Amino acid sequence: MGTAGSSTDGTAGERRRLINVAYRLLGSVTEAEDAVQDAYARWYGLPRSRQEEILSPGAWLTTVTGRICLDLLGSARARRERYVGAWLPEPLPDRTEWDGAGGTGPANPADPADQIVLDESVSMAFLVVLESMTPAERVAFVLHDVFRYPFAEIAGVLGRTPAACKQLAASARRRVGAARTPVPATVRADVVRHVKEAWESKDIAALVGLLDPAAVMTADGGGMVGTVLRPVEGGARIAQYMVAIADRAPGLELLERTVNGVPGLVAQRDGVVMTVAAFDVSDGRVTRIWAVRNPEKLWPWAWS
Repeated sequence: MGTAGSSTDGTAGERRRLINVAYRLLGSVTEAEDAVQDAYARWYGLPRSRQEEILSPGAWLTTVTGRICLDLLGSARARRERYVGAWLPEPLPDRTEWDGAGGTGPANPADPADQIVLDESVSMAFLVVLESMTPAERVAFVLHDVFRYPFAEIAGVLGRTPAACKQLAASARRRVGAARTPVPATVRADVVRHVKEAWESKDIAALVGLLDPAAVMTADGGGMVGTVLRPVEGGARIAQYMVAIADRAPGLELLERTVNGVPGLVAQRDGVVMTVAAFDVSDGRVTRIWAVRNPEKLWPWAWS
């Protein structure tokens, strides 16, 4: 991607975009940062003469980052088979919602989590659908549909023809289309608020009314904290489980906070975030709950 003279100037400015690409591809801020660092290491490892031959250093970095992510996605499947319980993407906060009393200050531009744009393409529902794709589908779809890269450039990442990349993106798009149910943010926020109120009051009947009868709750503790290892299915069962959690966790405070760009809930005790919950909503009811409890995935929510 690019073959004629250029200096190395400007490569540092590509980091934010690369972090955004890598997080959507990997679902992990930590892995995204590592992938981008690896790409930069390869760039700076090139002889100066080779760097000057590259027309677009940013395009070169994108290609290399995409290939690194593709390799990581391939190995991730094996790693996640060994993961204790369900694996969920790392949730992202909206730092503007957390004031000094909440334990944080302004966003830190050096923190990769603060560089990720919170839009529909990082919602937990969207990332979970991406997890169902093959690595090649995910790369083709994210690069083309989210970041608008042409298939000719994506072909360089995947090592396939542009036509094959177009087919991969189309296949991925069908999966996303089947799962996507646009819901206004205000409707989502109202539903989540009512869930919080019913949860705090331990009102099983109210929770059942807010949950779709076929709702599914998936929790990720990573084997590091106690949680259900398999998804809880059915609105009534989920409601009972939520109330049981409230009974066993006195002093837990629920906060309405944006999770990956959409309304969610954060549970904290003594100022420490214990659980981050994301929701999918359809027809005024919760259809999916994703609860991340693995402390290794909650570091973006912890501030001194």
